[in-house]
Amino acid sequence: MQKTDTTQSPKPEGMSDEEWQVRIDLAAAYRLIAHFGMDDLIYNHISARVPGPEEHFLLNPFGLLYEEITASSLIKVDLDGNKIDDTEDNINPAGYVIHSCVHRERPDLTCIIHTHSTAGVGVSAQAEGLLPLSQTSLLYWDLIGYHEFEGLALNLDEQKRLLADLGPERHMLILRNHGLLACGRSIPEAFIMMFYLEQACRIQIAAQAGGAVHLPDKEVQKLAHKQAMTGLGAALGSREFAALKRRLDRTGADYAT
Repeated sequence: MQKTDTTQSPKPEGMSDEEWQVRIDLAAAYRLIAHFGMDDLIYNHISARVPGPEEHFLLNPFGLLYEEITASSLIKVDLDGNKIDDTEDNINPAGYVIHSCVHRERPDLTCIIHTHSTAGVGVSAQAEGLLPLSQTSLLYWDLIGYHEFEGLALNLDEQKRLLADLGPERHMLILRNHGLLACGRSIPEAFIMMFYLEQACRIQIAAQAGGAVHLPDKEVQKLAHKQAMTGLGAALGSREFAALKRRLDRTGADYAT
């Protein structure tokens, strides 16, 4: 079922196979976020930890659209925001503030996605936040926390409050009046969590536009969540992400270069 990507470039000299694969998958995630309309011009960020003991992670060059991101253009930085790669490009300071603290304190989460989508920001501004009104909103119900808006994410002091709201077990945050944050133990897992969190927000906005909404029974809410977390016999998001990469490959996308 797997298809070889004919647009993939050879691995750069001196780079491990593991890092090159992470770069390819992360670049694919950027392209897919753009494909599904979750990007915000040159803003927002997706990061992924580089395999190894150095605690380095990858971020996008500040100034590129998501549809321009490639595996080789991603910038490797350390937890203090210092560039490891020899490049004149820079990272978005807000990307460092949000991502570095999660990579430092939650090493179980290797990929972090932050968006400013219309539906995500819309739900983040609602007093009750995400409602349990759809099957989609119940998928990862108890993995979602909330973080109050503190202005642009440029203050390092905000990191401790963001981490407190994420806690030791949550994977997602609704950033009040700001947007969405999804984290995963892999790039496919983080992507699928963000995809369905975004879908849940879009469904909520659409349902509310039609008038009063109906919520499922509490016991049914618990059942739907339990069923979703049981999984389908594969690593979370792996099947979907592989299928979506094949879609990118069919378009001739150059993300793996």
